Amino acid sequence: MGALMPVSTLFEPLSLLHGPAMRNRFMLAPLTNQQSELDGTPSEFDLDWIDQVSQGGYALIQTGAATVEASGIAFERQLGIHDDSQLAALTHMADSLRAGGGLSAVQLHHAGHRANPLIGGVPSPASTGTLDGIHGLKTDQVERIRDSFIEAAKRAERAGFDGVALHGAFGWILSEFMSPALNRRGDAYGGSVENRARLTIEVLEGIRKATGPDFQIGWRLSVERYGLRLEELREITAHILDRELIDYLDLALWDSRQIVREGSFLGKTMLSVFTGIPRKGVRVGAAGRVMSAQRAAELLDEGCDFVLIGRAGILQRDFPLQVAADPHYDSPALPVTAQFLRAGGLSERFIDHMRGWPAFVLPGSV
Repeated sequence: MGALMPVSTLFEPLSLLHGPAMRNRFMLAPLTNQQSELDGTPSEFDLDWIDQVSQGGYALIQTGAATVEASGIAFERQLGIHDDSQLAALTHMADSLRAGGGLSAVQLHHAGHRANPLIGGVPSPASTGTLDGIHGLKTDQVERIRDSFIEAAKRAERAGFDGVALHGAFGWILSEFMSPALNRRGDAYGGSVENRARLTIEVLEGIRKATGPDFQIGWRLSVERYGLRLEELREITAHILDRELIDYLDLALWDSRQIVREGSFLGKTMLSVFTGIPRKGVRVGAAGRVMSAQRAAELLDEGCDFVLIGRAGILQRDFPLQVAADPHYDSPALPVTAQFLRAGGLSERFIDHMRGWPAFVLPGSV
């Protein structure tokens, strides 16, 4: 089936509640790539990657997951925004993105119970019992992490980014607190759906209050694994959209076509569960195997305001420009050789990170 909406619709601008409009409907998904310095400072490889994608025609580019606390780290050489010493290089990134004509956002991240102790992470579960021998966070520790998200957003604003996006997906701390399986707290941050959503909502409210009227806030949400309940997440999302606490919602789906397999939305597409929520002025987009011009256009037809490009953007830095030139553009078939990625301009650190993804880099290719 071809797209009902023409591909040209992807190049119409999109206003946001705060700050400047997106120049088209393409957003670069947050892509963790493990090429920063060991202390989280953006490296020459980060700057080169940002330079490349800034010229790619995107309306908005998110950085990879950036730590809001040094102890909240999940990956070696993960980008950081937890210290003022990182500001100079972050400012360079923001300047580069602005020069390319697109908007910019830092993805704010804390790994929670998934923090990696081998690289200085301090596993910080919502509840005792999630990890052997590790106590759940005390209330004042939760409040400290909340404030670290807000401080990181202020840093992003000082560096010149147009906004930030909260990483509320994949069992990292904000997602973890939403989960009744992982969050069995007895304080204000656990128990009811409202309490489990409190950390995310306080971070959103705090960032809005601490930053200027043009500063943009996004939120990345995933709806699977880690004990998350689709019905609850829909309820929380409806509340956040109704209050217009964010400028855009980024639905991190493994596959944008996936079908709900249980519960009250059985048989519907996962996407439709969220695109059907009244969104007021909030914009809604999705990621998940968007590898062709036609699939991107179909997502608009399925109720998205914008599309998030991940893997396709690693394969071809300027995916939006490819689509503009060819409405039948499709990404190179996976897996690809390391040399293909190298020739495209990916650093060895980034290529090594991609070797850890299933079926992305051809096994044995050097």
